[in-house]
Amino acid sequence: MEIQWRLWNKDWASYIRPWIPILLGLHLQFSRATNCPEECRCDRTFIYCNERSLTSVPLGIGEGYKTLYLHNNQISNAGFPSELHHVASVETVYLYGNQLDEFPINLPKNVRVVHLQENNIQTISRAALAQLLWLEELHLDDNSISTVGVEEGAFREAVSLKMLFLTKNHLSSVPIGLPDDLKELRLDENRIAVIAEEAFRNVTRLERLLLDGNLLTDEGIAPGTFQDLVTLRELSLARNSLTYPPPFLPGKVLVKLNFQENQINRIPVGAFAGLHTLQRLDISTNQLQSLTQGVFDDLVSLRQLTVRNNPWLCDCSIKWVVSWLKSLPASPNVRGFMCHKPEKFRGMAIRELTAELVHCPQSTVMAPLSTSAADSALITSLSTSTESTKKPLDPRRETLQVTFAILNDSAIHVSWLAAFPVTAYKVTWARMGPSLTGDTVRERIVGGDHRGIRLANLEPKSTYRICVIPLDAFNNYRPKDDTVCTETVTTSASFNPDKNKRPSGPEQATQQEPSSPFLLAGLIGGAVIVVLVVLLSVFCWHMHKKSRSKSSTKWKYNRGRRKDDYCEAGTKKDNSILEMTETSFQIVSLNNEQLLKGDFRIQPIYTPNGATITTRGHCSLETI
Repeated sequence: MEIQWRLWNKDWASYIRPWIPILLGLHLQFSRATNCPEECRCDRTFIYCNERSLTSVPLGIGEGYKTLYLHNNQISNAGFPSELHHVASVETVYLYGNQLDEFPINLPKNVRVVHLQENNIQTISRAALAQLLWLEELHLDDNSISTVGVEEGAFREAVSLKMLFLTKNHLSSVPIGLPDDLKELRLDENRIAVIAEEAFRNVTRLERLLLDGNLLTDEGIAPGTFQDLVTLRELSLARNSLTYPPPFLPGKVLVKLNFQENQINRIPVGAFAGLHTLQRLDISTNQLQSLTQGVFDDLVSLRQLTVRNNPWLCDCSIKWVVSWLKSLPASPNVRGFMCHKPEKFRGMAIRELTAELVHCPQSTVMAPLSTSAADSALITSLSTSTESTKKPLDPRRETLQVTFAILNDSAIHVSWLAAFPVTAYKVTWARMGPSLTGDTVRERIVGGDHRGIRLANLEPKSTYRICVIPLDAFNNYRPKDDTVCTETVTTSASFNPDKNKRPSGPEQATQQEPSSPFLLAGLIGGAVIVVLVVLLSVFCWHMHKKSRSKSSTKWKYNRGRRKDDYCEAGTKKDNSILEMTETSFQIVSLNNEQLLKGDFRIQPIYTPNGATITTRGHCSLETI
């Protein structure tokens, strides 16, 4: 009997064993169904409570669900029950498109991804984020978060945060106290104008940084701001107001760099130094006309270069770019290198230019002004080496050659040619007095692509000390102080050699003296126009007075009306009739029934001797 019972028990166990997983699954599904809020729909690990006009998070959310959809409702900050914080299984919460005005509290304690876009969040507290120890991805786009609305160190409380999105807010600076392990930070479309040097000092693991569409200028970015971001792979500064790339860019692993839609007009030769891993560079839609030779030398991994929408000047300074483009392998994709000027090259790809098309000047010595002026005009050619201007010139060393030429009694043309890359030049000039002391020093800074400048409005028959000083990327003197100076004497006022002659070619002047004949002609023309207007006004006044005096002998106008206002008397605003006699007008009121809408009835008018001078008629009016 005992053996028989054991056999039966064994058979029953083997029969029931396959049904155990099915029964457990039914039990779990039944228990989950009982924990699904009645306002929502639950499916496996998802709870759908979105777009239901909810003002608070529904109660009764049980364990086992991982994703909670609450977007596009009307949930406010008061609508988060405390029991929601204790639901341990929820990892992702969608709360965008609600009515939150501050960062919510009581979010699920183990949440990893939170979407809070398109609310009206203005403040973020440390206490709210301190509850979320496992938060890795936070979306706060399209809110009203300002710098003062973020409590200092608030984001650092989310110790696991890896991705922080703050696009389209009201931030004026980078929030202080970012998480140490942050890898991606989006601050685009804000109002950031200043970035402190210590803003990113602790986020050394950052890989992607977007600062597009802010108010950044060259002065707003502190030197060395990005140099500690040794793991940064992408940096974007598009749609700002930079005039040159910020110095000390991180160069170890940077792959993508974007300066699109700024006001960059120059790129220092060392701006991209050390960026050996950079693959994509975008400098399109700026104010670049030329590039300093060697600026791309360190970009050995470059795969895509975008330079479109820049006013590229296809002259001698662009010749090295042509050679560089032709020397590149077939793999890099270079977009937008099109000539903007001169007009004969407009629309032509720079790669297609040849040595025959681009002519470079052979010498900086200017041609004689004229045969008669050659004896009197001063033409001086100077050069300097990096060691001393008094030593013999070694052609193998870097030199700066400068040419001075007197154009007339008040203008001198200065031209130069440097054998080394120069970002900008400072030209200074001062009139020397009898005691050999200089007058007030005037100066002008021109770009490194310029080859000359015209100094106008000088005193005739005066001695001027003129200096040409090469500058570096930050308008500082070059370390070796390659400065060329000389003293030049202008001609007397009576001697004016070929005054209308102007320098041409690459040394074309950047400053022109005022054109006094045109100014005088403009003044005379303006005076003639004023006189004509006055005469025309007097004539019109006289004719008007004459016609008024003639008509007054026959008619007198009553009620201050003009001659062309007769028809206004029959409108709804003034239902009366105007009678005209030799000596006066009489206005007789009529009933509304007597007038046609929009018409004016003229009654017969009799003179004192009984004769009729007019007949009945109608005058069409626009009703008021």
